[in-house]
Amino acid sequence: MLKAGIVGLPNVGKSTLFNAVTKTRKAESANYPFCTIDPNIGVVTVPDDRLEPLAKIAKTQTIIPASIEYVDIAGLVQGAAQGAGLGNKFLSHIREVDAIIQVVRCFEDADIHHVAGSIDPIRDIETIMTEIIIADLESVQNSITRRAKDARRGDKTAVAETAVLSKIEPHLNDGKPAITLDLTPEEREIARPFFLLSQKPTIFAINVKESELANASETPHVQKVSEYAKTHHACETVIISAQIESDLVDLEAAESLEFLSELGVKESGVGALIRSTYHLLGLRTYFTAGEKEVRAWTIREGDTAPKAAGVIHTDFERGFIKAETVAYDDLIKCGSIAGAREKGLYRMEGKEYMVKDGDVMLFKFNV
Repeated sequence: MLKAGIVGLPNVGKSTLFNAVTKTRKAESANYPFCTIDPNIGVVTVPDDRLEPLAKIAKTQTIIPASIEYVDIAGLVQGAAQGAGLGNKFLSHIREVDAIIQVVRCFEDADIHHVAGSIDPIRDIETIMTEIIIADLESVQNSITRRAKDARRGDKTAVAETAVLSKIEPHLNDGKPAITLDLTPEEREIARPFFLLSQKPTIFAINVKESELANASETPHVQKVSEYAKTHHACETVIISAQIESDLVDLEAAESLEFLSELGVKESGVGALIRSTYHLLGLRTYFTAGEKEVRAWTIREGDTAPKAAGVIHTDFERGFIKAETVAYDDLIKCGSIAGAREKGLYRMEGKEYMVKDGDVMLFKFNV
């Protein structure tokens, strides 16, 4: 299962958000730095409003959504790349996740201590990114040094790796994350095994006060972060109020909607964050639907039908014959598999078919 790490400076709301996303109280949340030391891990279901309509068509009450894993990582401070605070642990834990959710504090509260003494979200982002880039730069320089001898004697792998690393090094030296460097698909594949921290896809979770949530996009701090994320990191932002999300954990669904409505908000920020994380990881969903259950299955964008079948069981991939397929929207419009078949929307797909998000599938296989 792919992992998303929740990171940020101390006291920005990381653990509160983790508890809200995972609907647990696993992570200690306190008004002092480094209340999280060892990572907390939780499995999170991905909200998907397509499951209920599919369940009605399939005449089943059993619904199994897709899921991903979130990791609450210790707060970072300036100098982490040299071991300050819990820097070494922080960086090693980031290395183990597939994507980064950076929580950025955009609220004033005299009762909640800020490690830098004031609220400045851009400074906070740059503090985190500087430490990540410094760690990457050291890693890249060491990797170039280790390959120098083999590259000089013409080893093809070493030459190719050195060429890519030498392209990444000046980009990092300019203070830019590796993910924003224009590399070819082949170069990205060469760079992947180096597990650079700044190459991981990132979302900024903008943490705002409860009273500002309804109109948060109009506040100066939020506008600055949104523009900065787009300009310097080419990544998404999601506005959340970690405290509100924490308060929603103990409420039933109807109560949550009523509570959010009173605040002038239509949807929980956590739901938007989970969906954004899912897509950030390059994940997509296909469905199986029968009387036993309706289930969302997780695949990577671009996976073929046999690969998708293998998510259910390796035998399905090994003995793949064909996939009976209908797009979710077509199935809903037709109201049944039989109706979709009558209109020619129920298809047979072979081994080369790339599964699309929302496909409803039935696999035929033989082993």
